[in-house]
Amino acid sequence: MKENKSKYAIMGILSMGPMSGYDIKKKFEQSLSYFWSESYGQIYPILKKLAQQGLATKTIERHEGKPDRHIYALTAKGQKALQEWMIQPVGGQLAPHEILLKLFFGQQVSLTDNIRQIEHFRELQSQKLKEIKATEELLKADYKDNPNLSYWLMTVRYGQHVNQAYLQWSKETLAALRGMKQESEL
Repeated sequence: MKENKSKYAIMGILSMGPMSGYDIKKKFEQSLSYFWSESYGQIYPILKKLAQQGLATKTIERHEGKPDRHIYALTAKGQKALQEWMIQPVGGQLAPHEILLKLFFGQQVSLTDNIRQIEHFRELQSQKLKEIKATEELLKADYKDNPNLSYWLMTVRYGQHVNQAYLQWSKETLAALRGMKQESEL
């Protein structure tokens, strides 16, 4: 599943301008490393596939006495594919990281699309919080005499805190995006 998202992470980086694989790796390290990373072993095969699929072009810069640089640029088809991915709802285990990836490249789609994406993420986290609370109740009812219950509940509380933090972040992010939208409509 991450490989597919990696494709879009690299396409998002290429939306900033033409780059080599080395340049892309540096962009990840400088901008996205706190929530997303890619290795050279992931970047180069994905770049090759992007070029084969017509989502990116590859040119070679020749340098006297130095290795050739392979420069990739996003095509119009690649730009469209990136924008189509940007408006797809996030989900699954990578949702928190994927939402940050999509928001980082938020300029690729409308503020309305970004708002819709965060609203969906908020609903997803709200549902997860309900599931975690249900799990807590189930554990308390079914395992009240189990000596492991206290430890299990500690892990449940961790999940509650994480999801509450995601909900708070969603609230703040929605307020910021809605403010940006209001400003753009003036």
